[in-house]
Amino acid sequence: MKTTLDLPDETFRQAKARAALRGIPMRQFVTEALEEKIRGESSHAAPSQSPPWMRGFGALADLREENRRIEDLIAEEFGKTEAEDEA
Repeated sequence: MKTTLDLPDETFRQAKARAALRGIPMRQFVTEALEEKIRGESSHAAPSQSPPWMRGFGALADLREENRRIEDLIAEEFGKTEAEDEA
C-alpha cells in the first residue's frame, strides 16, 4: 500500500542515512521501524510480557551454573598449587 508521510527534514535524513548504512531501501527501513514500534507498544499493553531489554538479561540466567562450575575448577586448581608449595 502506498502512503505519504510528512517527516521533519532531519528525521528523514537520519532515516535515509541509516537505511543506506544497512544497505536496505527506505521503504524496508520504515516498515521495520513501524513494526518494531507496534510490537513494543503491544508488549506494554500486556503486563505479563517483559520489555525487550529484560529478555536479554533472562537469556543469561543459565550462565549462573556455568560460572559456578568454572569457579569450582579454579578453586580446585589453586588448592593443588598451595599443596605443591607446602611440599
